[in-house]
Amino acid sequence: MSIPREAKPAKLVVGLFMGATNLLENLALDLSSRFGSIDILSAWLPFDYTSYYEPEMGAPLFRRVFAFDKFIQQSDLAKIKHTTNQIEQQYSQNGKRRVNIDPGYLLHERFVLASAKNYSHRIYIGDGIYADLTLIYHKGGFQKLPWTYPDYADRPMLTVLERVRNKYVFEFKKKKQR
Repeated sequence: MSIPREAKPAKLVVGLFMGATNLLENLALDLSSRFGSIDILSAWLPFDYTSYYEPEMGAPLFRRVFAFDKFIQQSDLAKIKHTTNQIEQQYSQNGKRRVNIDPGYLLHERFVLASAKNYSHRIYIGDGIYADLTLIYHKGGFQKLPWTYPDYADRPMLTVLERVRNKYVFEFKKKKQR
């Protein structure tokens, strides 16, 4: 018999992409007012993997990644996704988004994104939101899966997520010692 245990706290990671890079400062303030201080901010990462978003947001598109200092409960992911959707709406103009915000969480062994779209590999977590197992950490690095989005499987993103994971592992150990 398996015995239920409380889930480990996770590191909140938010990926954003946009054409209007001048939105970044206000977005960072809005996100940190809701989720706590940003402790890792990536450099601008390429986002040229698809033209799907260009009719809505223009081109070229740029990506940044934020990781937050406070741990979250994994069960809060649906609520966080609704919050980031509201922020996207705030920044919309003429019915078009100017920013796409992808919240997710990172643990020792995996990286999970939130999605409002169902698919075979996504698990429903409530409130119209699904958890997308995006990457697994195995043999010293993140491993992509057949459905991993190309930008999350690319080396620049993996480097950022490995940095976030290293910080998470350090903070998790420190927290356990208290």
